[in-house]
Amino acid sequence: MKISTSALFDRATQQMSSVQTSLAQSQAQLASGKQIVAPSDAPDQAADIQRLQSIINRQASYSATLNTVQTRLKTEDTSLQSVSTLLVRVKEISVQAANATISPSDRQALAVELGGLRDQMLSLANTQDSNGNYLFAGSRVSQPPFAPDASGAVSYQGDQTRMSVAVGDQRNVQLNRSGSDAFVRVVRTDSTGAKTGVGFFQAIDDLTAAIKSSNQAGMQRGIGEMDSLQNGVTQAQAQVGSDMNVADAQSKVLDDTTLNLKTTLSSVQDLDYASAIALMNKQMMSLQAAQDSFGKITKLSLFNYIN
Repeated sequence: MKISTSALFDRATQQMSSVQTSLAQSQAQLASGKQIVAPSDAPDQAADIQRLQSIINRQASYSATLNTVQTRLKTEDTSLQSVSTLLVRVKEISVQAANATISPSDRQALAVELGGLRDQMLSLANTQDSNGNYLFAGSRVSQPPFAPDASGAVSYQGDQTRMSVAVGDQRNVQLNRSGSDAFVRVVRTDSTGAKTGVGFFQAIDDLTAAIKSSNQAGMQRGIGEMDSLQNGVTQAQAQVGSDMNVADAQSKVLDDTTLNLKTTLSSVQDLDYASAIALMNKQMMSLQAAQDSFGKITKLSLFNYIN
């Protein structure tokens, strides 16, 4: 079989070109630190990488949402804890004022302090989050949940809607709570046996009025109602604490899931530098050998054998 000089040159050129292409690919991989530089290098692998990145991005979105929820819950917990502390002081004042040895002027002073405590609790009930949304307004987050009417009586302006947000592919958590769940109403029974619901702040205002007027019956009733208000706040705190535990557990789940996904992505996407360097060195040696062989082939001719 005859082998022309042209065929030898073409074959040698193709071999060197193939080795140079492989070497360039290895160098590009080392430069980027990735197994594939362009999707066309390995379409199936590129599709897997894209899918994993999409899932990781979704987990990051869930984590961001969950962080917002956790911040909101911590603010709620802090506000309710402060209200609980203030109610303890209100109870102390009401018990002190109900003491028969206290003079009317002393009760007036206690009533002034009680009014200040009531205003502090009203401010806490209208606490806003970092986005300016009211925490205890239900879904009506743009307006204060507790506001006074023309007569000065404070009433709840929010609603009972509970909103939830997705913090996982199959997991939702509660985002808010209504003010009426935390700042509960008390039930009064009149002389006829009829029951009437009285708002959180109205109960405190009635207690203050009873202290100012030295109304023993009103003060005794107010002392009992303060226990009911305290129980309502305590139950709300317990619910917030439960929600915080759920959020913390879900945060751990998201962290573990993201770590596993990133590990899988790394195995598919990231380059094994030791193997890549060894391969590149092998390719460089192959290219050098091909170039040396080509140099020798180009010097061969029939005259070398004649001589």
